[in-house]
Order: sequence, then C-alpha cells, then structure tokens
Amino acid sequence: MSPGPDRDARTAATREILRLAWPVMASQILLNLTGLIDRMMIGRLAEAGGAAVPLAAVGYASQLFHLVHTTLFAVGLACVALMARAIGAGDATRARQAFTGSVQISTLVTGVYAGLLLSFTEPALALLGAEPAVVAVAAPYLRLTVGASIVLAFTLIFESALRADRRMRTPMLIGVAVTACKLGLNAVLIFGWLGAPRLEVVGAGLATAASQTLGLGLYAVLFARAPRDAATAFRPGDLLRRNPMAREVIRIALPGVAERVVLNLGLLSYFAILSHYYGTLSVAVYTVGVSILAFSWIPGTGYAQACATVVGQSLGAGRADLATDAGRRSLWLAIATGVPMALVCALLREPLARAFTDDGAVIAALSPFMLALALGQPFLQMHFTLAGVHRGAGDTVTPLFAAMVSAWGIRLPLA
Repeated sequence: MSPGPDRDARTAATREILRLAWPVMASQILLNLTGLIDRMMIGRLAEAGGAAVPLAAVGYASQLFHLVHTTLFAVGLACVALMARAIGAGDATRARQAFTGSVQISTLVTGVYAGLLLSFTEPALALLGAEPAVVAVAAPYLRLTVGASIVLAFTLIFESALRADRRMRTPMLIGVAVTACKLGLNAVLIFGWLGAPRLEVVGAGLATAASQTLGLGLYAVLFARAPRDAATAFRPGDLLRRNPMAREVIRIALPGVAERVVLNLGLLSYFAILSHYYGTLSVAVYTVGVSILAFSWIPGTGYAQACATVVGQSLGAGRADLATDAGRRSLWLAIATGVPMALVCALLREPLARAFTDDGAVIAALSPFMLALALGQPFLQMHFTLAGVHRGAGDTVTPLFAAMVSAWGIRLPLA
C-alpha cells in the first residue's frame, strides 16, 4: 500500500498543477480573445437590420462547427489520458501508439462530420431556425471553418500529446502565432484594409482557415524534429499502419464523444428554442454573452487539463494517493480563481457589451443574460475540474452522465 502524500509532496503537487495550468489558461485566454475580437469586428458590420444579422450568422455557424471541435476535443482528452499513463509508467512505445491512434481516430471523425456539414449546410442552419437573411451570411462562413477542420484534427491531437508529456508552454507559444495571424487577417479581410477586398463575415472564415493552417505547419516542424524513440515522436507514415492502441483510444474517447454530442445537441436545441420563440436578436445576444463569459471558464479548463495530466501520470506510476490529492487541490484552485472573475464580469457587464456593438437592442438584452450566466460560474468551475480528474483516470463515462442530466434534464426543460 502506497503511503499518503506528506506536506512537501502536497506543496510540490500544488506548484506542479499551477505550473501546468497557467500555460493552458494563457492559451485559452488567447483563444477566447480571438473569439471576442472576431465578434467585435463582426459586430461593427452595419447591415440593414443592425448588428444582429452578422452576429447571429456567426453564432449559428459556430454552434454547428462546435460539433466538430468538441468531438475532437474529446479525442484529445483520451489521448492525454492514455499517453500520460504510459509516460508515467515509463512506456514510450505505448505512448507513441496512443498518440498515433488518436490522430487516426480524429481525422476519421472529422472527415465524417465535415462531409455531412458541407453537404447539408443550408438545411442544417435552417433546421436551427435561422432566418433566410442569416442563412445567406452564415453558410459561406460555416463552409470555410468546417473545410479547415481537417487541419484542426491534427493540431488538437498534437497539442494534447505535448500536454500529456507536461510540455504546456509550446502549445501556448504556437497559439500566440496563430492568434496574431488570425487577428491580422481578420482586419484585412473583413474590412478590406491594405487594398484587399471587403469580404466581411467570409473574410473572418478565411482568416480562421489560414491561421489554423499556420498552426499545423508549426506543429509539423516541431514533431518532425523529435527523436524517433521519444514518447511524442510522430511520423505521417505511421497513420497508414495498423495501430494496436486505436481500439483503446476509441474505448476511452467514445463516452467523451457522446458527452460532447449530448452537450452540443442540447445547445443546438437551446439555440432552436431561442430562434423560434425569441428571434434573431436573442441569438445575437447569446452569441456575444457566451463569448464574454467564457473568460471566467478559463480557470476550470486550465486546472482540468493540468490535473488530467498529473492524475494520469500518477496512476501510471502506481501513486493513486497523489492522483487523489491532485484532484482535490485542482478543485479548490479552480473555485478560488473562478469566482472573482465571474464577479468582475457581472459588475462590468454593460461596458463589456458596449465593446461589442453600438446596437442598443443587443446591449439592453445582453446585460441581464450575462448576470445570470455569471451566477452559475462557481458550479461550472467545479464541473470542469472534476470532469478533468475523471478523464485523467480514464473514466469518461461519469462526465457523460453529468452532461446528459445538465443539458437535457435541467437546461432545456427550464428554457
């Protein structure tokens, strides 16, 4: 029986969680900032009906694209769980197999999703209740982002492999480059700066695709230089070979994928309720509000990723006591940092809304919505972090049931 963690070990565990979590948080801040500025730029596009149409168009398209993104995220979590445990046990071969198997599964899933969304773009948007004017703006944007999702299939797994190896700073630095590319191209292509054509929402989609391609190029250079016997070694030719870990990746990822599908179908249904009963203005308000409140989700996301790595490696090394302690510490850290962020967001909700748009109707509807979301943040932080603990241990079933109850048992009936 392994001894319980002493004071020095617990202090070291807290420091390690913080060391692993802050680059993840920084990466998430970059991602959220990109989304915020993206919507701020789009919110300045003056359509005949105000800012609501372009904002709602991006909101509808983003909901459908999230089916791809969040499913890939689930495969990435399976990659972290399997690789971290193999690395903790000192088995680099098994870690490499888990890495390659995750890339194989992610590209397969992306191909299926992308094919369906590209084939039924307009019907999918209409099914959500988007008005014809919104569909006309959203469809080209959705095609561009979904078309580039095969790039995301690689980059998200590459990022997960590095995090499983406790290399959190590299994805953060690549994220800086991707963000700079995205925002620079946004300004040029949305508004037609520097002699470029004014492409508006389509320009935002092109900027997204181009920046994601840059990220893939940077990861490709990095992994091409890795030693062949390293835990994170990757060679494209390995994708064509039978992988003994692919089945294990599917076993771990499948409940995670189901969780993401359940959540996204719940969000899509919620979106449809907003659209059918409340109209385009409510969809625009929801799109902006979630983008702002997403910043207060960052602590839970960061600690979840950090503790998933620590829990996986601790279990691989046979130290279940350290894994349990890491989960508890991550939970308290998430609450302690997330609550103040939610308070700030609630108190500054109107100035934040004005940063997005001058549309008075959007601003008036956004303020109470953001206050309600802010009140739920402490519970959301706990959800994120506890889900990370379970995933790090290879348990992706418990988060699935939690998602089913929250989305379909509470959120939709109340809506």
